[in-house]
Amino acid sequence: QVQLVESGGGLVQAGGSLRLSCAASGRTFITYTVGWFRQAPGKERAFVAAIGCSGGNTNYADYVKGRFNISRDNAEKTVYLQMNSLKPEDTAVYSCAARGLGSIWSTRPESYDNWGQGTQVTVSS
Repeated sequence: QVQLVESGGGLVQAGGSLRLSCAASGRTFITYTVGWFRQAPGKERAFVAAIGCSGGNTNYADYVKGRFNISRDNAEKTVYLQMNSLKPEDTAVYSCAARGLGSIWSTRPESYDNWGQGTQVTVSS
């Protein structure tokens, strides 16, 4: 099991950038695939990006490709989501999730069994 805590959310104008952090606790973090999901009001939770254990493999939802970048620092037990060229439709609560030896191609929230509390991202037009 790992515990996850997100930070870095906030209010930004369209076209701006934010970097989210997902800090993990637990000695086996390096064996966990980590994903970012988002949930806008009235919508289902949606996959954003995922990164494999070593950080060498990543997967992105089509609507963030070229704008968002996921990375991880296993020494710091932290996963980052750099979000650039933000749009109002990116407004949502962003949550990180982890699964031991999971696949980055599993985009369903049910594929993950450890979740953070989420951080709000609001993009104004």
